[in-house]
Amino acid sequence: MKTRFIGKLEVSPIGMGCMGFSHGYGQVPEEGYSIEAIRKAYDFGCTFFDTAETYGREQFWPGHNEQLVGKALEPFRKHVVLATKLHLPPEDIENGDVYAAVKRHLEASMKNLRTDYVDLYYLHRVNEAVPVEEIAGAMGRLIGEGLVRGWGMSQVHVLTLDKAHSVTPVTAVQNLYNMLERDCEEDIFPYCLENNIGVAPFSPIASGFLSGKITTDAKFEEKDDVRRFVPQLQKENIAANQPILDVLAGYSAKKHATSAQISLAWMLHKYPNCVPIPGSKN
Repeated sequence: MKTRFIGKLEVSPIGMGCMGFSHGYGQVPEEGYSIEAIRKAYDFGCTFFDTAETYGREQFWPGHNEQLVGKALEPFRKHVVLATKLHLPPEDIENGDVYAAVKRHLEASMKNLRTDYVDLYYLHRVNEAVPVEEIAGAMGRLIGEGLVRGWGMSQVHVLTLDKAHSVTPVTAVQNLYNMLERDCEEDIFPYCLENNIGVAPFSPIASGFLSGKITTDAKFEEKDDVRRFVPQLQKENIAANQPILDVLAGYSAKKHATSAQISLAWMLHKYPNCVPIPGSKN
């Protein structure tokens, strides 16, 4: 299998977003099924797995997804790139020591993940009350200690990214990007290409819309299904965006592929530093 680089981390061209095994997309599979699904992804060549310390709210406890992913990847941990994310509210920072707070979160994640290092450690969301330069400085210390191989930022604007990158070089950006959400093409991709930063788009299939399987009759579970709040999945927008699905269906037929596969191939072809992480429960 061909590989790609996000910063200095070598990964499969498509990663696996693991959030759905714990929350966010309705009914959660039982643990044995989830572990088997993650391991099958590895068997098929996936070497890039994404989780976060907060994945597991609603039905499960925070940290549930990290624990699940850690258990699934344990037999071949050294052969994969494992990414998790940090949520750092200002109240977690004692005596203004950002480094100590970040390290506490990292140590908790490593325990959940059954590992003594994290390949890619993201700041999940930027909080204006905590300067990104201080986060970047803390990440640089953790990299120097060998606890983290690279760091990243999620849902970040290019000006904020530049501030952080000037302190400790950023390895990857995880932003929303797909055929319907193309803001990243304006500045994030050009900046990241210029600075050797990988981009790991989440929701590359637009929460399932670009698969062509979601119709105006779709009903999402009332509890813990983020698709109820996704603008593209409102009935009027599903209908209005049908021409995009028609184009995808045409190419899918020509290439004997699914619309989801064409959607992923489209972004892989556009950018060499792009490694999408579609979420899946199978």
